[in-house]
Amino acid sequence: MKEASPEGAVTISLAERRVFSDSFKPLYNEGMSLVEQAAEYLDGKGRAEAKKLSRLAATLYAAESMRLTPRLMQVASWLLLQRAANSGEMTREQVAAEKAKVRLDTASASEQAEGWMDLPEAFRDLVNRSLSLQNLVRRMDDQVYGSAVAVPQPPRRTNPVSDQITLLNTAFGRV
Repeated sequence: MKEASPEGAVTISLAERRVFSDSFKPLYNEGMSLVEQAAEYLDGKGRAEAKKLSRLAATLYAAESMRLTPRLMQVASWLLLQRAANSGEMTREQVAAEKAKVRLDTASASEQAEGWMDLPEAFRDLVNRSLSLQNLVRRMDDQVYGSAVAVPQPPRRTNPVSDQITLLNTAFGRV
């Protein structure tokens, strides 16, 4: 966004410049690549690795998988909207209206959660990379479009009771 300062100078948002220029392509490619990597892992090696986990770790794996997939789909949706705006397929107003449906606030269990370190390293890496990408996209979105309602993103939960309740709800299908 270009904003006029009190002195009349124009300020250009770096995030806006990145989103609406060729420098958006690497971010787009990174996001889409992460979606592909996660799908391949969860459908292949991850499925086999999950069968070897303890009951606790398997439940945590299931819960995090159910967070990872929608998180990546929401980030991919945001990236696709920005690409459409870049290519002229959509106006910024159309993008703003459509992106209102995109949620960039999917949480995750804490790395201190019981069983976290028992999860396969490749899976933990995917979760962490997806969270980093989601945070980057959310910051860029806030800088480019502003946040209609300032919803602070809670840090990864470190409450062991909450983590256990989440695990129980997942185990009994109440997610």
